[in-house]
Amino acid sequence: MVKLHLKQLSSLEKVFLSDMPQAAEYSAASVLKGEEFAYQIALWCEGATRFAISVKVESPIADRITVRKVGNVPSELPAYKDEYDENYLTTKPGLFPDVLYTQDDIPFFATGNFQSLWIDVKTDKTLKAGVYPITIIIENQEHEVCESKTFNLEIINAVLPEQELIFTQWFHTDCIATYYNVEVFSEKYWELVRKFMQTAADNGINMLLTPIFTPPLDTKVGGERPTVQLVDIFKEGNTYSFSFDKLKRWVDMCKECGIKHFEMAHLFTQWGAKSTPKIMAVENGKLVRIFGWDVSATSEEYKVFLNQFLPALVSFLKQEGIEKQTYFHISDEPSGKHIEQYQAARAMVEDLLEGFVIFDALSEYKFYEMGVVTKPVPATNHIEPFLQNKVPNLWTYNCCAQKVGVGNRFMAMPSYRNRILGLQMYKYDIAGFLHWGYNFYYSQFSMRPINPFLVTDADGAYPSGDPFSVYPGSGGPLESLRLKVFKHALQDMQVLKCLEKYVPKEEIVAMMDEETNITFDNYPHSAEFILNLREKVNEKIKKYSKG
Repeated sequence: MVKLHLKQLSSLEKVFLSDMPQAAEYSAASVLKGEEFAYQIALWCEGATRFAISVKVESPIADRITVRKVGNVPSELPAYKDEYDENYLTTKPGLFPDVLYTQDDIPFFATGNFQSLWIDVKTDKTLKAGVYPITIIIENQEHEVCESKTFNLEIINAVLPEQELIFTQWFHTDCIATYYNVEVFSEKYWELVRKFMQTAADNGINMLLTPIFTPPLDTKVGGERPTVQLVDIFKEGNTYSFSFDKLKRWVDMCKECGIKHFEMAHLFTQWGAKSTPKIMAVENGKLVRIFGWDVSATSEEYKVFLNQFLPALVSFLKQEGIEKQTYFHISDEPSGKHIEQYQAARAMVEDLLEGFVIFDALSEYKFYEMGVVTKPVPATNHIEPFLQNKVPNLWTYNCCAQKVGVGNRFMAMPSYRNRILGLQMYKYDIAGFLHWGYNFYYSQFSMRPINPFLVTDADGAYPSGDPFSVYPGSGGPLESLRLKVFKHALQDMQVLKCLEKYVPKEEIVAMMDEETNITFDNYPHSAEFILNLREKVNEKIKKYSKG
């Protein structure tokens, strides 16, 4: 006889195919109006190898609920060898729960393996406060009820404040064009870009990397990535003219999707600003590359170009009314040995970009101390001197190197290490967060395209979970478990901001620090801590808002 087993779990658990979920049953929670909420139902069966199932939702808010299956993807590099801590779920290669599928994407089956359903609930300010039961019913092919579970979600009489944190996760349009085999700037390309853009905005990404040039990121020295340059350039001798029609379309689309801030592609190459980015122009009637690895960053010809290009770009940004929301980059991740070169590159554009924010991911405090950069973005494991010296409106970032102690989104890490970043950034008044891989579907250094459903570590370069947060589904992006958990982290920041209307921040931080003094590398290593803290915060908001 077939027996189906169900167990309700929080969104902070990961259900592996071979492991019985050990976390306690999770059957009730509370949220603010306008907050997205998620939980999981683990399922497995006895007495049958596999049978098709369908999922039904019964709830007064059923129209706001989406059920997806957590699909498994392979990882050959879940962690760097000998560079991990005891708080990984595993460091062994294998299959990891990550991609979220609807029943329109794939059929759902129950098997003898352990798997989970991801239940998303989207609330808004029109919902009345109260407790809403959510019953998930699993049926077989004969529409017979196999099993069901009920979750009670309380909506509190308070509205989630608007996100204040600026969040950019680098958007790689060439990866979209390559994976879907569409021509850059074709209508199909724009359609796909819009879908990926909307999914980004829906998950808290409110700043978008904008390819005025093909971004000089993760590219082999001497190599090239496909051209996605939004500015058309025309060259006659040393005179340049520009068309911003494509950039205008991009900006309009960003605004329509809810993107509020614009991050111009880096003006110089990665890791030290040694060379110029790949830039294409029409010269003598032909589209040719006029700058790239073979041209020095501080060359006279690049100075001549920038002295014409940047004023024209600034004029366009002002015309569009987005100059106050636009940031510029010099070079990504320079180290101390690059200070002089970085300084020389910045000096070329500083006057041309007067009034604009220039910021970069870099982790050596002397860049800021020497005044080489005024808006540093240090990594979470190098942020301490920046915090100690009270750098105003500080940003932070993480990538593959934040692998020990600090939070991150690697597939091999428990989800609390992803979500804890929201509490940390709230405590330290972090103004912005940067991550490099929203949809990087190439190998390291962009040597070849990869299938992200099969290769999740950029050909063994970065721990799985670092290169991308969405998968390229047949009709557009598929979200990941990690993407949703980080959105919940962003919401935690907003909920704590809501509590500040009633309680001084010092009291809120004291409540957060009851178990341990939270820093970026010190925090409680449990999902329960975050879930319990949120309930305490919600209860206080409920009390003060008379919900």
